[in-house]
Amino acid sequence: MDNVDYKAVRRAALALSLKSDEERVAMLLAVADALDARRQEIEKANALDIDQARRQGMGEALIHRLALPSSKLDGAIAGVRAVAAQKSPVGLVRQRRLLDEGLVLEQVTYPIGVIGMIFEARPDALIQIVSLAIKSANGLILKGGREAQRTNACLVDIIRSCLDGAPFIALISSHEDVDVMLRMEGEVDLIIPRGSASFVRHVMDNTHIPVLGHADGICSVYIHSQANLDEAVAIAVDSKVQYPAACNAAETILVDRAIAPRFIPAFQKALREYGVIIHADGEAMENLEKGKDVVPATEADFDTEYLALALALKVVGNLDEALEHIAAHSSHHTDAIVTEDAEAKARFFREVDSADVFCNCSTRFADGYRFGLGAEVGISTSKIHARGPVGLEGLVTTKWQLSGSGQLVASYSGPGARSFIHRELEP
Repeated sequence: MDNVDYKAVRRAALALSLKSDEERVAMLLAVADALDARRQEIEKANALDIDQARRQGMGEALIHRLALPSSKLDGAIAGVRAVAAQKSPVGLVRQRRLLDEGLVLEQVTYPIGVIGMIFEARPDALIQIVSLAIKSANGLILKGGREAQRTNACLVDIIRSCLDGAPFIALISSHEDVDVMLRMEGEVDLIIPRGSASFVRHVMDNTHIPVLGHADGICSVYIHSQANLDEAVAIAVDSKVQYPAACNAAETILVDRAIAPRFIPAFQKALREYGVIIHADGEAMENLEKGKDVVPATEADFDTEYLALALALKVVGNLDEALEHIAAHSSHHTDAIVTEDAEAKARFFREVDSADVFCNCSTRFADGYRFGLGAEVGISTSKIHARGPVGLEGLVTTKWQLSGSGQLVASYSGPGARSFIHRELEP
């Protein structure tokens, strides 16, 4: 087990929050420069992790998540610089109200405190969360997957080397350490797990600390009867194959019966280039060319997060049936409709209860960097605190600050009591 001084991390997080935004920006730029300058060390450590993972029989979907090639590292470094350029989320006045003359109330953003970040084979997630934590002035307890141990240790070593040891960051490595952290209520303020559905559920079931995340990424694309055919094929293909191991990749394609005879053959032809396996229901099967890429769907297939080059395909009678299917099977992560019908779009946006609801674009856009958040710590399907891709704004809370001039509550009760003004002021 690692000997983590949780109180020391909290003290360091407080010190980080007392720095100016300019100082935290300088820290972020130093991190970006250091990662760029020492990329060969990172790639060497990552290659060793991948080699060991393959020898241990890890599946290709997880290998893809584990890999940190130069292109992915470039994106992570760009994300750090993008976070540095963003407006600070700390110290913003969200509401300002005059309660009475000389009595002003403000709601001000404030760091959450110490965040426990648990992730599996995603070393680039470490870079994202560190950048967001620095910008939002939060402390971090990091637990990466055993399969990425060398890469994570290398990344943290590089970050510490350019930030005077970065005492607001602690790295833990064992399951026992995680069990300890999950019991550190009062020292850890938020847990963010990233990984498989079973992994996230395990975290949620074993802590009293608030958890921000999602257990599944069962995302759907509904091809409406009024969809542009070429656009629909391109969007559905991109949603599946652009990065099939991502939680925002489409796992189910729903096709309106009216467009199925035209869409499904074209979709199958496009998918064959990538070797995608189609789990098709009976009606969809009638529109598919038989082959090794087509298998009959079971009911369980529509509740499966494949994270691979496979998907479930179903024909529905109309928008109502599509909405019913999504309500029954969606994980409330990201769902999309392809249509030229404004009323269908409006209904889909209104009735689909997911964190991200799209029209005429790929589900893969459900990402903090693509949303302009700079980077994300994860995607939350919770309806409380933060929902969808969680960037800087999801890593702050608020406090109420009341500035008076000697006012007493007694003055506002009983005979001759003063009345509150309660006038909204500009933040």
